[in-house]
Amino acid sequence: MTIDPAQLAAQATQAFQQKKYEEAAQGFASAANFYAEKRDELNAAEMRNNQSVALLQAGKAQEALEVVERTDEIFANAKDLKRQALALGNQAAALDGLKRYDEALKKYERSADLFAEIKDGDMRAVVLRAAAAVKLKTGQVTDSAFKMMGSLEAKEKPSIFERILNFFLRFLR
Repeated sequence: MTIDPAQLAAQATQAFQQKKYEEAAQGFASAANFYAEKRDELNAAEMRNNQSVALLQAGKAQEALEVVERTDEIFANAKDLKRQALALGNQAAALDGLKRYDEALKKYERSADLFAEIKDGDMRAVVLRAAAAVKLKTGQVTDSAFKMMGSLEAKEKPSIFERILNFFLRFLR
């Protein structure tokens, strides 16, 4: 019987959806290992990113950072800007979880830049909101407000609430 890494990933995804984060992380790790053995480094890196998200949900920020480190470089070498941006966002989230805020902000900003480059306004907005939250945690309230404005402006279809919030945030300028 041969093991199919795609099937392992599907099982891990199902565990994640059921909030069984440690089980999901183990499944993604197994899938990553199989892809790595096949010399499929892009899918292995993708599985490491999924594993990182599951580990973060399980409250294991250090492990999450360790498995996702350098995956952005793999995607950069393949010129896959979207997955590179996602990997940087995952690294930033792990750094945020470790309270390494300055490093997290740099990763979030690089991720946001890449999402802007590929014109993915919705994902850019998510990343900019996360960066704004880090700025709030570090007491940089004005900078946080500007980041939040940027995240609202980046979104392709803002809700009515987001448009009102954007209107009021403009008074801070």
